[in-house]
Amino acid sequence: MSVLNRKEILCKVDHTLLSQKATWEEIRKLCEEAVAYHTASVCIPPSFVAQARAAYPDLTLCTVIGFPNGYNTTAVKVMETRDAVANGADEIDMVINVGWVKEGKYNEVLEEIRQIKAAAGDHLLKVIIETCLLTEEEKITLCEVVSRSGAEFIKTSTGFSTGGATAEDIRLMREHCDPRLCIKAAGGISTLEDAEQFLALGADRLGSSRVVRLVQNEEKEQGNE
Repeated sequence: MSVLNRKEILCKVDHTLLSQKATWEEIRKLCEEAVAYHTASVCIPPSFVAQARAAYPDLTLCTVIGFPNGYNTTAVKVMETRDAVANGADEIDMVINVGWVKEGKYNEVLEEIRQIKAAAGDHLLKVIIETCLLTEEEKITLCEVVSRSGAEFIKTSTGFSTGGATAEDIRLMREHCDPRLCIKAAGGISTLEDAEQFLALGADRLGSSRVVRLVQNEEKEQGNE
């Protein structure tokens, strides 16, 4: 893979650490890697946003809302969003209420996204629909819902459920979402070839804890040749 292609992939990556065991030292290292490799952002737990903003004032910070299960009340998600923005978050990744989808409550899903977008203001909002838990019909309907919501992105997965992004889901999203809606593939991106494929299929961002590590390993191998 060429250096140009590596750079093209890295600039689409939300370099991510959302482990329950994450420490500030690990978050700090993540931020340093994001700076060094020019990733699109770091995606970190809400409790670290203010500290990361103080330490890295020019770094794009993404955080998560209603994560990972999405069944918080709308009022709690809105409060989380306002708090994240006040602490310095630039981008918000929210999880929908999948139970509402299963009950056909798409109007409630839409209204919740709109309220969270209002709380986020001009900050990017990415809507995680957790594709591994959905039928194809539910995915298609959610593409339409998120397209109408005012959010900037639809996102495949939290990475904490039964599966992550698939090529089939990215194709479906690109087909059924408004062309103005961006797509974030997340979860299960285990190789640089995976990353390249998702981007080629129409993903605009990649949520990954591995891509930077894969590039680092490639650099080490080249250095040993």
